Amino acid sequence: MALIVQKYGGTSVGTPERIEAVADRVIRWKQQGNDVIVVVSAMSGETNKLVALINAINPQGSGREKDAILSTGEQVTIGLLAMALEKKGQPARSYTGAQVRILTDDAHTKARIRDIDAEPIRKDLADGKVVVVAGFQGVTESGSITTLGRGGSDTTGVALAVALKADECQIYTDVDGVYTTDPRVEPKARHIPRLTLEEMLEMASQGSKVLQIRSVEFAYKYDMPIRVLSSFDEFGQGKSTLVTREEEVMEEVSVRGIAFNRDEAQLTVTGVPDRPGVAYQILGPISDANIEVDMIVQNIGSDSSTDFTFTVHKNDYAKARDILCKTGETLGAKQCTGDENIAKVAIVGAGMRSHAGVASKMFKTLADEGINIRMISTSEIKVAVVVDEKYLELAVRVLHQAFGLAQTAV
Repeated sequence: MALIVQKYGGTSVGTPERIEAVADRVIRWKQQGNDVIVVVSAMSGETNKLVALINAINPQGSGREKDAILSTGEQVTIGLLAMALEKKGQPARSYTGAQVRILTDDAHTKARIRDIDAEPIRKDLADGKVVVVAGFQGVTESGSITTLGRGGSDTTGVALAVALKADECQIYTDVDGVYTTDPRVEPKARHIPRLTLEEMLEMASQGSKVLQIRSVEFAYKYDMPIRVLSSFDEFGQGKSTLVTREEEVMEEVSVRGIAFNRDEAQLTVTGVPDRPGVAYQILGPISDANIEVDMIVQNIGSDSSTDFTFTVHKNDYAKARDILCKTGETLGAKQCTGDENIAKVAIVGAGMRSHAGVASKMFKTLADEGINIRMISTSEIKVAVVVDEKYLELAVRVLHQAFGLAQTAV
């Protein structure tokens, strides 16, 4: 008997009929002798409706009150799925994040999980129940409801799998696994049956929307296998992608996939006096505002001044720019500028460790198409660049072709 944690996204539970289908799938897994925990998102479109209500009343309202509203979508879904299971003869018990006591910090709207009380779930499993848990949410030490940010249900699923030492965490979504890139941008994208957690972590961090990055971080840290499947594959006979820590990487495959992100914005402060600690003076206030920085480039001029450029999520752009420009004034900077019309493109593959010339091939491919590179970031298994947003799809397609991802059996 295995312990399986299954997570279903909003499209998978978007209608009463889809919820009934999820209940049938869960029962099949239970009938095979498995213990099953189900994590669900709000029904498709519900979170957007709640956001619209918030914006209609007070878009500048406190994060605490926003979380109290945003968490209600999942509460509806857990009740409906538990009722569907009961109707079909399968005992079930639903829990909100607060009831499970998914303990988080107090960073409202993007909280991080600190601990999970797994004992109530263990008792229900021992009694033969399917446990249905609300994704995307938790609770602070003081009892305030928190949410984990967009895609947070993935993180809930993996965190529960880790806490309960599950055999596998299954992420059911509207796609049947991970592809070499987004098929909506490159129709020749190929399905990838198996990835390392390290590769998936890089792809998620560079913009791949299949799995939320924090869920992959959890899985990587605690060695939790993740399987990505389609909830629209009724009998479970279709394709999937297994993401695990260990894999014998095929030597002939240098690049496994291309990730991209349209949701970034670039900020630059120029002419800052170059002295020790200036990077902290620039980024410290950004960090204090709970704004995450992605790529960073610092250029030192001959006049003992420095230009400092970094990227943030577009949702944080206005706030980050205000902070940066005020900091720039204090530091005596010459200019503070920003640009929202950028995008990030990255090639990812564990095989890049043993292949020379991958980065230069990427740069030449983009240069041949007249695509200018603004920023570059690298790791052992990734090369990422920032380009003008208007060239994003062209860049993805030409790189996909240049690295043979449509032809290579991955």
